[in-house]
Amino acid sequence: MNNEIVIVAITSKGGELAARLQPKLAGSQIHGKQGRVTKADIFFTDARSHIQALFNANKGIIGICASGILVRLIAPVIGDKHQDPPLIAISEDGQHVVPLLGGHHGANELSQQIAEHLQTQAAITTASDNRFCATLDNPPYGWTLDNPADYKTFVANALAGEPVKIDCEITWLNQNKFKQHDNAKLKCKTTIHRDQGNENCLAYIPRSVIIGVGCERNTSSTEVIELIQNTIDRANIARSAIVALVSVDLKMDETAINEAAAHFDLPLRFFDVDTLEAQTPRLKNPSEVVYQEIGCHGVAEASALAMAGEKVELIVEKQKSRRATCAIAQAQQPVKMDENPTSLKRGHLYVVSLGPGSMEWRSPEATHALTNTSDWVGYSYYLELAGDCDHGQTKHHFDLGEEKRRVEKALELASQGKTVALICSGDAGIYAMGALVYECLDNLQSDHDWHKPEITMLPGISALQAAAARSGAILGHDFATISLSDLLTPWETIAKRIEAAAQGDFVLAFYNPVSKRRTTQLAYAKEVLLKYRDGSTPVVIARQLGRDEEQITFLTLADLEVEMIDMLSVVLVGSSTSKTINMRSGKQWVYTPRGYDKKQD
Repeated sequence: MNNEIVIVAITSKGGELAARLQPKLAGSQIHGKQGRVTKADIFFTDARSHIQALFNANKGIIGICASGILVRLIAPVIGDKHQDPPLIAISEDGQHVVPLLGGHHGANELSQQIAEHLQTQAAITTASDNRFCATLDNPPYGWTLDNPADYKTFVANALAGEPVKIDCEITWLNQNKFKQHDNAKLKCKTTIHRDQGNENCLAYIPRSVIIGVGCERNTSSTEVIELIQNTIDRANIARSAIVALVSVDLKMDETAINEAAAHFDLPLRFFDVDTLEAQTPRLKNPSEVVYQEIGCHGVAEASALAMAGEKVELIVEKQKSRRATCAIAQAQQPVKMDENPTSLKRGHLYVVSLGPGSMEWRSPEATHALTNTSDWVGYSYYLELAGDCDHGQTKHHFDLGEEKRRVEKALELASQGKTVALICSGDAGIYAMGALVYECLDNLQSDHDWHKPEITMLPGISALQAAAARSGAILGHDFATISLSDLLTPWETIAKRIEAAAQGDFVLAFYNPVSKRRTTQLAYAKEVLLKYRDGSTPVVIARQLGRDEEQITFLTLADLEVEMIDMLSVVLVGSSTSKTINMRSGKQWVYTPRGYDKKQD
């Protein structure tokens, strides 16, 4: 089944069952009804619109509710049975598992898997499944039916008693359930080539073809993609037969190879030069030039053979373009990507922004990264804030002040092929770890392993955004942010920036305003600001944003005192045009007008 799996719970009891099922269904997410389900990867408020959106996005849906409820919710968006994703209903007590739609796209198989976990029986009603104990148009993992449009006619004839000849490689079919004859008109065959099936022949394609690729540094993506495509076309290889793109680990960060894998939607794996050199006796075109350059006699042919396994030969030897090479091998069985102990994944470092601390303020993108990474790195308190996404990831705890050690650990893990979350509060690109990641990379030699992983920055709600939203719209016009910490920036530089920002009449956000050691910087900033703006200028002190201890204090610049503030606070100071509103309810708001009224006039 290729669909992403979403377990939908709309009651507290359903949420408990979802939590039991999730560890058994690799890569699944729990989507829970807000206010009813306490723990979920994503929360929703309107079940109808949310479930319909999942269905339209081709997600496999496991709804923990009555079948009738799920049918009524999904009815307006049901389409062609050949396109419907899996839709399964499970009773809240876990005793009944009913595949409603997508039986031929994984729902039956998934229902049986769930039923085994729950120690119950799945209600499978598909005729071919019941007669032949197999879903002929939904073969097991590693196989694809190449001609599903011919399935209906083929199965009708088989159910009517026509004999079938089945290739011996199709071991997942219970052949005793079929009437068989060597000269049967109906056939089930295996092939890696395109367009081999028809109404009398179901063509099953094993995912067993490996494409090896090599290229010079900075080869264009277009050249590599065109070489692979031309090689596939000349060999008449079915796209569904191709299981991976492989190369040497020195090319982990090669843009052309990564973009080629993305273009063909293929996993990408790598081998070290020693593993590739061990394939030399099997190569059709060993190269002394390549050996002198990187330490092995071939890349494209060697990597394809290393992934395909022993006792196989190339089905397409090395093909060349001006700056790239490509070769193809076929494994004896469908390849399970993670069962080759010598292949390496490209690591991925996600620099994850949690926002100010509230789960509701964390982006879905950040939640997805936290849920699907293998390792978490960060300040211990930040790791605790992400606890709702904890599915057994390896935690690497660090204290405050160990920022560089955190980044180095995260890069080290990612360079080993792991998927890593470096967890930051607020926005990782604003006074946080993002810049340090790139600074560490900037200081490396070009051949360092830390260049190998992919790096993705995930933005978050910064403290200044959260403070502004909680207090009104004080950032409605030009603003500046200044950290008052002199640990990393000389105080003389900070003082110049305060003077310039005050003179420029910016709204100001002060980060790190006060600490036990630093008690004079904010007082200095207040003194400078009072030279350029009135003492009645609005000030907002926001503390512990997004947490239970959150406090928002409104005051004026004249009344601002150091004793009011600690390191868990951010201070916003208005410009000369910022205003305070006192509502009839007693509520206060601060805003800075942009001038839209003048535009309207």
